[in-house]
Parts: sequence; structure tokens; C-alpha cells
Amino acid sequence: MAKTRKIPAGEFKARCLKLMDEVAETGEELVVTKRGKPVARLVPMQAKGKVFFGAMKGTATIHGDIIGPFFDDWAMKED
Repeated sequence: MAKTRKIPAGEFKARCLKLMDEVAETGEELVVTKRGKPVARLVPMQAKGKVFFGAMKGTATIHGDIIGPFFDDWAMKED
């Protein structure tokens, strides 16, 4: 589980961009406090996973003709 660090709102305001970079690099959560009470939480973005549609793309191969008619020899012998 990621660590959580607390920082006063005034310090966050002064170092906002640097703190965002730190959170992104370390994965450490940052809780912004105002008068000692938590008011906001800065968390790193999660990497996006594959979308559902197309998630299996490139995992199968097609061999032969998949458009032409399909006949099984055993089905023809059922007279």
C-alpha cells in the first residue's frame, strides 16, 4: 500500500507543481491539511489498462479460408 504524507495547505500552495511531480514519481499519496484537518488528497494516476473492445487483438491467428463455404465429410454421409 502506498504511503500517505500530510502537508499544510500553505506549503502545498507554495510547492504545488513540485509536489505533483513527486507524487507521480514516487506513487506516494499526499494529504493537504487546513488547520490540521484533511481537506484534499493528491494521488498518482493509475495506468490505463486495455479497453474491453479490442483487448484480445493480436492474440489469435487465422489459418485458411474463413469466408468460403464449409463442408464436413461426415455431415454429407448421413443419408
